[in-house]
Amino acid sequence: MDNDKFVELCKEKVAEYVIGDIHNTPSYISKDSVYVVWLNRTLQNNKALLSTTVSDGMYYEVTYNGDKNELYFDAYSHVHNRAFKLDE
Repeated sequence: MDNDKFVELCKEKVAEYVIGDIHNTPSYISKDSVYVVWLNRTLQNNKALLSTTVSDGMYYEVTYNGDKNELYFDAYSHVHNRAFKLDE
């Protein structure tokens, strides 16, 4: 699967998930509300990290396994963020 087709599929899956999710999200978003944070292709496999314009702290990981023609979808919630001062 080429990158453009993979990205479009990812955006569709994320939008479908958000629409069907029971959290406090809009009842409808389009795939135009989904954006790619990171994208990688290795051999016949693809992986993307995505988020949406919805302020819910969620991000999504979608992986395409080219050997099995399978798509894996994970949804994560941003729990906390901490800065660490490093010695120089």
